[in-house]
Amino acid sequence: MHLIDYLPILIQLILAILIAVTILVASHIFGQKGKANKIKDMAYECGLPALTDTQKSYSIKFYVTTMLFILLDIEMMFLIPWALVYTEFLEANLPILTPMLFFIFVLLLGLLYEWKKGALEWEK
Repeated sequence: MHLIDYLPILIQLILAILIAVTILVASHIFGQKGKANKIKDMAYECGLPALTDTQKSYSIKFYVTTMLFILLDIEMMFLIPWALVYTEFLEANLPILTPMLFFIFVLLLGLLYEWKKGALEWEK
């Protein structure tokens, strides 16, 4: 491969940067200048002043649950295509079961680790 083969990519990259910079400069030059004051800086909720603190804190267990959900979601992203092409791999005599079982085994190890650490207990 020659460097000339990458010329279209370089041109597209330069154009993308040029367009982004042009838009930012134009919005800075021609955009409205907002003036900060106490009323404009207040939190706005349905046309009424905020009655509570706008910074709510959530328990860490919600974040752990979210991370576990994302992990299992990514697992499904790998398992569904694998299940769809499983028979094609078997017909081609390609070993596909062993790598997927190893993948599931690693995920189960992670789940057991989280369980042992108490990340799945809500009452703590």
